[in-house]
Amino acid sequence: MSWTDERVDTLKKMWGEGQSASQIAKELGGVTRNAVIGKVHRLGLSNRAAASGAAATKAAPKEKPAAAAKPAAPKPAPKAKPAPVASVPAVKEEVELDENGIPISAARRAIIPAGQPLPPQPSANEISPEALAKVSEVEKGAKRISLMELTEKTCKWPVGDPATDDFWFCGLPVQAGKPYCEAHVGVAFQPMSSRRDRRR
Repeated sequence: MSWTDERVDTLKKMWGEGQSASQIAKELGGVTRNAVIGKVHRLGLSNRAAASGAAATKAAPKEKPAAAAKPAAPKPAPKAKPAPVASVPAVKEEVELDENGIPISAARRAIIPAGQPLPPQPSANEISPEALAKVSEVEKGAKRISLMELTEKTCKWPVGDPATDDFWFCGLPVQAGKPYCEAHVGVAFQPMSSRRDRRR
């Protein structure tokens, strides 16, 4: 459908008379209500809602004069203010900021960037000699898989320095309900009593 001069004139006339876009579309035929609204906007025709609103404001009746003033209610007595409490000076805690000025949380501080030395690991005397021997044997036959090869069925015990190419994960089948194989579970999960005994 094309907008001929005749159809545009009809649109302008009906729009000026206050007809709705739906009524104009029905009268013109072969055009939708949305097409009529679009054409009205493109033609820059006045917004009738604003015009009718302005007319309604002008026609609004004047306000009635206020009735005789009622006597004002007595004001309530002011409430007593509580005694000021001596303020304790706030202790400023030093907060470490990153390069963008954002505070570094304790969890974020615990992340070690690549190439940095790892924190001290549990010493060998905290782990039973049997568990250490078992781990050494297992690691000789480990699958040595990468991070991308890990699944819920593979042992996730990391071996080596993550910043080097010689870093890998065990990859052997996991013990039921644990993230590691049987040998690494023996090292990772030790009863509190046996750890206390070894420290003495």
